[in-house]
Amino acid sequence: MSVAYRGGGTPPAPVASFWQRHREQLFPLLFVIPAIVYVGYFAFYPAVDAVVLSFQTPIQSFTLFNYEFNVNQGMYTWISNTLWVTLGALALQFGLALAIASILARQFRGRTIFATIAILPIGIATVVAGYTWSQILPGTGGGYANSVLASFGWAPVYWLNTVPGALAAVVVADSWKNTALVVIILVAGYATIPKSLYQAAAIDGAGPLRQFRYVTLPGLRSFIVIALLIRGAQEVNIFQLAYEMIGSYPQLLTVQIYELWGSGEGIYLAASAASVLLGIIAIFIVAVLALGARR
Repeated sequence: MSVAYRGGGTPPAPVASFWQRHREQLFPLLFVIPAIVYVGYFAFYPAVDAVVLSFQTPIQSFTLFNYEFNVNQGMYTWISNTLWVTLGALALQFGLALAIASILARQFRGRTIFATIAILPIGIATVVAGYTWSQILPGTGGGYANSVLASFGWAPVYWLNTVPGALAAVVVADSWKNTALVVIILVAGYATIPKSLYQAAAIDGAGPLRQFRYVTLPGLRSFIVIALLIRGAQEVNIFQLAYEMIGSYPQLLTVQIYELWGSGEGIYLAASAASVLLGIIAIFIVAVLALGARR
């Protein structure tokens, strides 16, 4: 039995629900929401809480006392040392990683063995790497490196007894352990560059340097950005390896945060130093993304 509608004609089509109209866009979000909640609760909330705490003391709800105190204690030096380690390690790691990835991008006998040796350090525990390098480059005038120097008749070097020497030792040790991560990312980038581009560049008369500049680097741009974001944030947050090697001298921002946190009411001072560290990381991320977006 048919239903007659006033005015005749066909009945109106049913109105689709919001979910039906946007299902394709909303359905993938169901898989992302748990990760967003996790990151928000365990990362963003503690970060915001630390910033709020940095402006407080046991007797004041809003004050700059914590920042002023840390500045008077040498926070500019903590920041400077941290930036030197970060920039030095990034420069060394990317230089080594580009060279190693360029080799691994080619097929040759022994490639698997070479790749294994290059990547092996990343599997070593950070505390073990820090202790090992503290024995290679100690501040006592002994150690394995000085044994090599002594075999050539050279005087021992007190590697960790000066600020530049200690920071350089941390850069070398950290680069030895973590260059492999950059290598893995860049090797993946090399695999996405069509071989035909190198062939076309060679036909046009471009040598190895020009091919690297106009083919390799543009092809690796997005992978370099990813590696910079990962390693840059990790370098600014360097703690365990540096603490194992040099302790509290010279001062790094993360080490000072750790020591302030354990000093009674220093939780407020630690929060202010941690907020500065958070600001440095945010500036670094924005700068890298801005440079990566340039053409």
